[in-house]
Amino acid sequence: MTGRLGFLGVVLALVMASVGAHAQVSQQALTAAEVGQIISRSVQEAQARNVAATISVVDRVGNVLAVFQMTGATGKLRVTSGKGIVRTNGLEEVQDTFTNLGANGSPTTRLGAIAKAITGAYLSSSGNAFTTRTASQIIQEHFNPGESFSPSGPLFGVQFSQLPCSDLSVRQATNGVPTGLVDPTAGPKRSPLGLSADPGGLPLYKAGVVVGGVGIEINGVYTIDPTVADQDSSVEEIVALAGQFGFQPPDDIRANRIFVEGKSLRYIDQDVNVLASSPASAPAFVNGTGGNLVAVNGYYAGGGPLAGTAYGNPESGFATDPNGDYSGVGGVVFVLFNGANPPVARFRPRDSINPTVAGGGLTTAEVRQIIRSALTVAFASRAQIRRPLSSQVQVTVSVVDGVGNILGMARTFDGPLFGTDVSLQKARTATLFSNTNAGTYLGTFSSTVGGTPAAQNANGVTIADYVTAVRRVLGSNALQDGVAFADRSGGNLSRPYLPDGIIGAGNGPFSYPIATWSPFNTGLQLDVVLDNIAAHVLFADVGGANNDTGANCTGFTATAGTLISRISNGFQIFPGSVPIYRNGVVIGGIGVSGDGIDQDDMVSFLGLHNAGLVLGTGLGNAPPARRADQLSAPGGFLRYVNCPFKPFLGSRQNNVCHGK
Repeated sequence: MTGRLGFLGVVLALVMASVGAHAQVSQQALTAAEVGQIISRSVQEAQARNVAATISVVDRVGNVLAVFQMTGATGKLRVTSGKGIVRTNGLEEVQDTFTNLGANGSPTTRLGAIAKAITGAYLSSSGNAFTTRTASQIIQEHFNPGESFSPSGPLFGVQFSQLPCSDLSVRQATNGVPTGLVDPTAGPKRSPLGLSADPGGLPLYKAGVVVGGVGIEINGVYTIDPTVADQDSSVEEIVALAGQFGFQPPDDIRANRIFVEGKSLRYIDQDVNVLASSPASAPAFVNGTGGNLVAVNGYYAGGGPLAGTAYGNPESGFATDPNGDYSGVGGVVFVLFNGANPPVARFRPRDSINPTVAGGGLTTAEVRQIIRSALTVAFASRAQIRRPLSSQVQVTVSVVDGVGNILGMARTFDGPLFGTDVSLQKARTATLFSNTNAGTYLGTFSSTVGGTPAAQNANGVTIADYVTAVRRVLGSNALQDGVAFADRSGGNLSRPYLPDGIIGAGNGPFSYPIATWSPFNTGLQLDVVLDNIAAHVLFADVGGANNDTGANCTGFTATAGTLISRISNGFQIFPGSVPIYRNGVVIGGIGVSGDGIDQDDMVSFLGLHNAGLVLGTGLGNAPPARRADQLSAPGGFLRYVNCPFKPFLGSRQNNVCHGK
């Protein structure tokens, strides 16, 4: 133990200079006048192209600062991947469900524009600038899209995060019966449609610091880019470029400067030289000129552009740890805050709420040390998706107890915001699938919204059918035999091809067959949240008697003594989490998100291992013989975690997870 901790201490000393270079990033925020500029520049470009756009601007933590609808803009969205998937009414399942809610059920372009803007903001940081086109590239069944027999995208499944029903996400005012934490400025705010993969959402920067995002919807088709082998001329992306003028990211951190598996990511397919207007000469914003600001229930009240809240101020929901819970880990640590006056830190370390498992619950001291150890690994490690090279890993770390209650959450200062909700999804998913009652629990799903039974999807598949499918692949005791599932393991079972990417293979048991699968139609991950999203669409677009969805994404049985289910913000199916064990029994989980998937795996797995060495309380990773990589599936064994080969800054140590 001394050797391991001593080594990390040396590594941290070597990289402290790098920490300092980024830790003092100045707080920045959009002013109301700048939000008006962004709208005006977008409107001018749309008019020059004879199109009518819906435009949304958000700040870094997801507060909607404006929604502007040009005169004649398309009102409704059609959700489709364009993959030729045919249903009885010719539409994919997401659209089927919205249609079943009646004439007002299909989402409006306002919600699409908000989702795009949030995606541009949430996927980006001071070290990487990603767009909705980047998102499209990394969530499909092949990476790169269109490359046959390549595995699925590294963030396959991330589109179903930041959901409107998440119990983590902060709400703006709802319809008089607010559910969840309600605050006008604190984030992370939810997205009405999760993260978007439809080109037209870009991040906004000031002085090299991400301050928000702009989203443009024009054609009414909410879709993906199915191939990266060509250059699209997306009018939505071009209008977004005009809006982004003056708020562009530094060239060096744009997605096209970042490589994953040797492949360059995509930022945009066009550049400012294609603009038909001169953004610098756009007129001052005047509401009513070319269109109007429009209210969106639960997101934006209308009236005028709003100023953003600076990330790093407690009022934003994210600021430095005021209690010293995570001091001395090698970098600046941020925690979440609520909207109290003065703001109070959320999710400080605490004991398990229901420590009824045989292994006993997690204590406050254990939760604190697990997060400290994970952050120490992150700050000592080389990032995958950040510039400049040799930057530190930037992530969010979440710890839950055996039934999904949040016991602690902290983050490096510049982790992309999407990782906040995703790290919690990952921790909960690994914990549930590793429990001996996982199969039984999945059978408790029952909910009805708009007359559509959530227990059965448009294919006639029930949630319990997924358990049956898993047992056909892994054996009759699967999901009740206590095998430890990391999110990488569960993700193996959630792909439309099993083995992953192999055309002609059958689908994973948590997924749909490729004939019906799309990024908007994924299987279990979608089916458990779809009714909640549909209810929220009715609330956000129509209001009236349509109540907002609650702060609980799934219709599973609530945990005793709480109002949440074990999966209250939805399943996540890409790597970065492991269950926490004591004496051979799962007692919780740790989830990590914000960097490359191998880095996320390592921070969770090695962080938990190191915490167990420090604590000496029998806590640690699952026994090797209990891990899912002992299970055979079509194509070979499942995977548990993959760690980078030489991950540490200032060190050539390799295979750091081997033997743990």
